[in-house]
Amino acid sequence: MNTSTTSASAITRGWHLIDAKDQILGRLATQIASLLMGKHKTGFVRYLDIADHVVVINASGLVVTGRKAAQKKYYRHSGFPGGLKVTAFSSLRATHPDQIILHAVSGMLPQNKLHDKMLSHLHIFPGPDHTYVNQFRKVA
Repeated sequence: MNTSTTSASAITRGWHLIDAKDQILGRLATQIASLLMGKHKTGFVRYLDIADHVVVINASGLVVTGRKAAQKKYYRHSGFPGGLKVTAFSSLRATHPDQIILHAVSGMLPQNKLHDKMLSHLHIFPGPDHTYVNQFRKVA
């Protein structure tokens, strides 16, 4: 019996379309992170980027449970004294709903050299229209 290993030349990338309307943020982010890591594939290995492309539409229709919509805050720091920036979930949803999903998925991916490469396969759109219609016509 031989064990076959996945090589970089044997990687085939698929396309997944996910509608985020009325879906819970955490559950959606885990589903997307699993697709981006390639864990659903039989040839999954941690040291290769075998991820599929994931297109998320209707990001502005995302739902959070409890009082997170009023209480959740996103922090970032410039590195300079007094450079702390705080953004509320509600204002981020109004201006950049794609950043909410990107932040959640980014935290669920492994923090290694493949992190940015995996995130480059994630395409998020706030509304129902997206630019990858041709990719899904090929698959269908």
